[in-house]
Amino acid sequence: MYTRKLKNVNYSTGMSMKNIGIGFVILGILMMVYTGFDFITKEKVVDIGPIEVNKEKNHETKWSPVVGLLMIVGGVAIVVLDKKI
Repeated sequence: MYTRKLKNVNYSTGMSMKNIGIGFVILGILMMVYTGFDFITKEKVVDIGPIEVNKEKNHETKWSPVVGLLMIVGGVAIVVLDKKI
């Protein structure tokens, strides 16, 4: 069976592993600095004709700084392994 190799053809999507690794490092640093965020939703409690009572509910989303550290280590590993391949 005959196969032909094409030279200078790039089949990637344009996103290199190095860029993904750098993105992981940046996201990991941000996750270590900001360990969570809050957001508020409004919930309708009573709706009787023209009278409407709403309740604001606070939601917290928190994560451990260890998650950010793991993302940094993973990002560095991706960049290093991309250079070796």
